[in-house]
Amino acid sequence: MARTPARPRGARQPSASALAGAAVGALIAIVVFAPASWLAARIEGATGGRVQLLQPLGTVWNGSAGLALTGGAGSRAALALPGAVRWKLRPDWSGLRAQVDATCCTSQPLRLHFSPRWGGGHLTLADGRSQWPAALLAGLGTPWNTVQPEGALVLSTEGLSVEWIKGRLTLAGQARLDANGLSSRLSTLKPMGSYRLTLDGGATPRLSLETLEGSLQLSGRGEWAGSNWRFRGIAQAAPDRAAALSNLLNIIGRRDGERSIITIG
Repeated sequence: MARTPARPRGARQPSASALAGAAVGALIAIVVFAPASWLAARIEGATGGRVQLLQPLGTVWNGSAGLALTGGAGSRAALALPGAVRWKLRPDWSGLRAQVDATCCTSQPLRLHFSPRWGGGHLTLADGRSQWPAALLAGLGTPWNTVQPEGALVLSTEGLSVEWIKGRLTLAGQARLDANGLSSRLSTLKPMGSYRLTLDGGATPRLSLETLEGSLQLSGRGEWAGSNWRFRGIAQAAPDRAAALSNLLNIIGRRDGERSIITIG
């Protein structure tokens, strides 16, 4: 029978504190060097597959990837942002700070701060301005993949923050989205016009839609009703452009004579 070699005299078993230290060191290494693919998986899961980070590189804390929007699980609609998105995450005493830079669309990085709350969290977006291709919306599926919008989306924020506690949403500040030179594959009229969607926070957050210029006239009002948005808008064409915009009006809402009624919620 083989004999177990005798332990050299003076050799000792690792102490419990040494093992604990090694375990803590390994845990810290895992956290610090966690691959960017971990973050990509969490974002995809949290958004139901609607936001995807493609071919992520780097770590959770410093990384880059392609960004794509989709219609969710099982959707064939998907559209990727041109260029890469880069991010930096840094913990602080109250939560987590994030800096996001999209090479195509941000002249200055977007800066966010997340603070956990009991049963929810608080997210703040620093004041800023960015420009995004309207074509990106087609990746979200119906009705955007049918409309196939083109143009520029300019997002401006001021004092914008969102808090959710046990399913209750509170919004402060303002966000404004200008859709400039908007056109669609459903109409030969290019461009159809420019529009502004404004989100105002408060006890009851509100949405407003207005036409800045163009032959397609859009207007509407909405508000946050407990757990979802309720919005009602009207789309109609200038009299001399009715034929060129007829197909689009049939798609974006319920026809009511010369108008199309847009309802959400």
